[in-house]
Amino acid sequence: MTTFYDFSAKTLAGEEIPMENFRGKVVLVVNTASKCGFTPQLAGLQELHEKYADRGLAVLGFPCNQFGNQEPGEAEEISEFCSINYGVSFQMFAKVEVNGDGAHPLWQWLREQKGGVLGNKIKWNFTKFLIDPQGEVVDRFAPTTKPESLGEQIEKLLPQN
Repeated sequence: MTTFYDFSAKTLAGEEIPMENFRGKVVLVVNTASKCGFTPQLAGLQELHEKYADRGLAVLGFPCNQFGNQEPGEAEEISEFCSINYGVSFQMFAKVEVNGDGAHPLWQWLREQKGGVLGNKIKWNFTKFLIDPQGEVVDRFAPTTKPESLGEQIEKLLPQN
């Protein structure tokens, strides 16, 4: 059976990272964009990262330009934008496609695991997938779901001290 840990993706710096590196962690995977009405959610994602990273949360951002050309920049521009405007220090990956024939294999798998309003297609930027420490998709959240509202679901999956 395929799990989250069977995939890998390139970072904005071009380094291939296996998702295996996140084994045992709670992971929040999000497709991001720098010029979207939901872009301010990067601040909420950073807050989740700061609050829970020490307890085992990994926030993973995947820039995507498939929705309204809202992520036209190259890797360096995306990295600078996220860092300067939102203080992003969670792991950002290289730009990917999340729908269609060119969709990144991880996103194809995520869509198969949890459908949304439009079936298994990603509706827009800032769709979020919550993955448990065993590499299974627990939930999918719409772009309108603010990261700050996910604390309770994340807490339930984190190891209790």
